[in-house]
Order: sequence, then C-alpha cells, then structure tokens
Amino acid sequence: MDEQRETLQRIVSTLANKNDEIHNFIDILNNTIKNVQVNSSSAISELDEEFDRLYSVLYEMSGTMANTIRQEAAHKIQALQDQLSQCRNALESSEELLELATQSLDIKDPVEFLKAGREIKDRVTVASAFRLSLKPEVSDSMTHLMVDFSMERHMLQAMKFLPVPRAPEIDVAACVVADNCITVSWGMPEEDSRIDHFVLEYRKTNFGGLPRVKDEQHWEVIDNIKATEYTISGLKFDKKYVNVRVKACNKAVAGEYSDPATLETKAFVFSLDSTSSHLNLKVEDTYVEWDPTGGKGQLKIKGKENKSRSGTLSPKRTSVGPPARGSRDRFVGESYTVLGDTTIESGQHYWEVKAQKDCKSYSVGVTYRNLGKFDQLGKTSSSWCIHINNWLQTILSAKHSNKTKTLDTPVPDRVGVYCDFDGGQLSFYNANSKELLYTFRTKFTQPLLPGFMTWCGGLTVSTGLQVPSAVSMVQKSENRLSGSTNSLNNIAY
Repeated sequence: MDEQRETLQRIVSTLANKNDEIHNFIDILNNTIKNVQVNSSSAISELDEEFDRLYSVLYEMSGTMANTIRQEAAHKIQALQDQLSQCRNALESSEELLELATQSLDIKDPVEFLKAGREIKDRVTVASAFRLSLKPEVSDSMTHLMVDFSMERHMLQAMKFLPVPRAPEIDVAACVVADNCITVSWGMPEEDSRIDHFVLEYRKTNFGGLPRVKDEQHWEVIDNIKATEYTISGLKFDKKYVNVRVKACNKAVAGEYSDPATLETKAFVFSLDSTSSHLNLKVEDTYVEWDPTGGKGQLKIKGKENKSRSGTLSPKRTSVGPPARGSRDRFVGESYTVLGDTTIESGQHYWEVKAQKDCKSYSVGVTYRNLGKFDQLGKTSSSWCIHINNWLQTILSAKHSNKTKTLDTPVPDRVGVYCDFDGGQLSFYNANSKELLYTFRTKFTQPLLPGFMTWCGGLTVSTGLQVPSAVSMVQKSENRLSGSTNSLNNIAY
C-alpha cells in the first residue's frame, strides 16, 4: 500500500510538472502570436515609411532634373533671342545701306556720285551685317539632358527584404559558470561575412528548461560584441539559473534570437534574520550595524544568570528542518549576534563579510541552531568563528568551544568564509588575495547557520557567491597536506 502510494505520488508530481511545462509553453505560444501581430504591423509601418521616403526622393529628383532642363532651355532661348536681335539690327542697317546704294546709282553728277560711292563704301566696311555670324550660338538639341532609368527600374523591381542574419547557436557544452562569471559561447550555422556584431541578453530565473513568459525579470542587454564568446562577470547568483540568448546583426538589421540556453548557477543565498537578532543591532537584509540606542528596554543579565540560561535545544529536534523565522528568542546581554536565515545541511558554500573601518569588534562564523540567546560565537562547542578586535590593538583570532588561538596574520578588510559541510571543514580567507587565514576541521552533526557578531560598527554580507576557483585550489592542497589536527579542531556533537 505504501509503495503504491509512493508510486502514485511520483506520478502526481510528474504530471504536475508536465502540466506546468505545458502551461508555460501555451504562454510562450500566446506571447509569440501577440509578438507576430505587433511586429508585422510594425514592419508594414516601416515599409510604408521607407516607400514614402523613396517617393519623396524620386519626386524631389524629378523636380530638380526638370528644373535643370527648364534652366537649360531658358539659357538657350535667351542666347538665340540675343542673336536674333543682333541679326535684326544688322538686317535693318543693311537694308538701309542697300536702299542708299541703289539710290546713288541714279546720281548724274560725277562729283556727287564719287562722293556717295566713297560714303557707301566706308559704311559697308563697318556694317554689322558683315561681322555677324550666321551660325546659331546654341543648338536646339536637348539630348544631353535625356535620362534612361531602365537600370534603376530593374533595381527597384529587384528590391527585396533585407538579408537577415540567421539565428546563432549557443554551444552549451562550451559555456562556463565559475567565480560568479558566466562565459557564453556560440557559433553561426553557416559563415556570414556580413555580420557586424552580436547582442547577448541574459536574465536570472528559478525555473529550469524553457524560459518563463510570466513573472520573469527583464532581459539584461550587452550590445556590440564582436567575438563569438563573451564573459559576464560580477554577477550575484541569487537565482538558481540564468537564461541566455544571442542574436546576430549586420549593418542594417538584427536577426532572430538563438534558442535560449539555461545555465545552472549554484550559490548560497541568505539574508540576516532580524527577528532574532540582538535589539542593539540594526539589521537590513545583508547589513547589520551596532546601535547603542536599540536595546534600552532590555534587562541587563548578570554573568551568573547568563551562564545558567543558555539555550539547549536538542540537535535531533533541530535537524528536522529549518525553523520558522521568529521561532527563537532574540539574542540578549552581550551576545550582539545575528544569524543567517538559511541553513547549511550539505555541500560546499562561500560568502564574504566586509566590516566598517571603525568597527571595534566583530566575529564571523557558523553555529548550530541551538546557540543560546546569551551565548557568543566561538564560546560554545556548537559554534566556530574568527574574531577581530580593534579596540586597543588589532588582534585576529580563531574561536571554538571557548578556546582562542591568536593568528599571526594581517587582518583583511574583507573576509571570505568557506564551509564544506560534508567534508567537515570551515575555512576563512582574505577575500581579496584568497590567502587562507584559518581552517577548522570537524564533523558537523547538525545543520549550520551563518553567524555574525558586531560591536561599535557594522558588517556587510555578500551572498549569492560561488566558491572561488582560487579557494577550491587552496582547499584541495590543504586536504592533501592535512595530516595533523589543530588544537581547536574537534568532532562536535
């Protein structure tokens, strides 16, 4: 009966997942139909605008060229009219001289005849009719302004839609997710020399498989990529996956997107639990600051009472699952502590902490959930931390089970915390140089919570980080060399 119930539950889960996938695909199809309608209307509008611009250019060219013909005709007509006026004047003068010469032939007096003859001869010599060119200054031809648009007509008739680049193909096997960076690789299905650049888009999601249409973040855009590989760096992996897609662009138009690829982005994400933090701490998501005015209403607990009232929840009871937020008492007394809101129960995790420059004292580490409300990190057998004291002199120390080991190393301005739950290791690093500060080796028997203590200052916690490659290399080297145990390392129960 139980086996059949378990089988049926698996079937129900499988059907529910499949139904969810189909619902998402239906959303994708409906969204695609909507986009086709919108994009086709936009394409028609752009086509009309392009033809309007083309008509405008042709109309403008027609007017300009017709005006050129008119100007040429006016120039020629003016030249011919000027020449015609000169001819008429010359003809009028010539006809007058002809009449005078004809009349002179009837003169009988020899002296008068000779005088008239000389006068006519002199006038003929300077007559404009004999200096006039009888060839038109311009021709009547307008062939130099004729046009033949047969080639252009062929070009217009051959007009087609722009050659659109094909969709790239993302090489998922070549994509790399490491050090909070994503390297995306892609290629073209065929060589295309006209491609000018690529556009890469990505967005975070908690869903594997096909990208969701509803309830998703917008796509982040990286433009003008010249190569077929790009590394997106400085990411916070606060979601389980990242969707990526690429499109190719030539000088004129962009092609379609590639099929989206979904890359897994494993990282430890948590916030600070303000519901159980000390009242003297001001907590906001991943920032905590000591506030001397916040705990005025707290009762001051004497050391003896503090010692007698430490929390002692059973490890077995607390290992069942994460407690509801606010289910534990606030830290009080001198335990200026705040815990993370997410447990570590397996795997390797990493986060970083940066203290304010004027922070007098702070601790960074992990603890079981049974840390008492009066307890301080590192002073119980169920908590491990490093402590930085900047009060009189700067001291860096490792603390566990009320034992302290001073570390002879400079205090970094940013601390990296590496926790290997299954391997029983808790290491602290200089987050900038990745220099190892200290390692606890133990056997964790209960779920862990990140723990923080601060006094006279504030801490900023960075989560959503992968284990850095440099840290992984140091840990492998440490594991090969570790043969002895430190005085603070133990098996914690």
